[in-house]
Amino acid sequence: MRSSRWDAQGNIYLVVEGESLTAERVRDEVGDADGILEVRAQRDDWVEITIWNPDGSQAEMSGNGTRIAASWLAEGTGADRVGVQVGDRVVAAAIGRDGLVEQDMGFVTVGEPEEVAGIRLTTVDVGNPHAVVEDDPAELLRIGPLLETHARFPNRTNVQVAKRLGEGLVEARVWERGAGETASSGSSAVAVAAALGVSPATIRFPGGDLQVRLDHGRAFLTGPARRIA
Repeated sequence: MRSSRWDAQGNIYLVVEGESLTAERVRDEVGDADGILEVRAQRDDWVEITIWNPDGSQAEMSGNGTRIAASWLAEGTGADRVGVQVGDRVVAAAIGRDGLVEQDMGFVTVGEPEEVAGIRLTTVDVGNPHAVVEDDPAELLRIGPLLETHARFPNRTNVQVAKRLGEGLVEARVWERGAGETASSGSSAVAVAAALGVSPATIRFPGGDLQVRLDHGRAFLTGPARRIA
């Protein structure tokens, strides 16, 4: 399997090209990574990927994964603007000379606050599902697995527990559907900023900071991505 290993603020993905994957193959090959990005098609400034979780399920979207895919393609072609297609959604990415990538993640939908299993949360759709809880991030290991598999979310959900630290600064931890706790998550950063109504926002994960800007319902996400093997 031809692959490279990439890091996005502690979120590790393998980029696999030239091979069609199955859930069983993903489970065999993912190792300690947070997922696999399968390259399905590409041009100089566009790449189509499938995002695989470690358990062999597929994710509809990943902010960190699409940023890695954009950086991977730009490394090979020299493009400074890249479209990353996941299903029917295309994320437009601008590759900066400083190593940062700004992505237009598209429109974000924020639900009304609700209570599930005694936990107050806000659902957010970033192309994939999120449940954002404003509480002490140390509560993630209790709240994350409980909400991920709750009957309220028949297709499971990503979970974030977030705390405001100051103007525009939010601390968060994330429980990713099909992966468990990960060091950071781009779509989770967008979900947290949208649910808390903070923009511009710095979302501080254990793996590092991500920047989010909300503009008339669209979300823009900025962060780094780098090849590590």
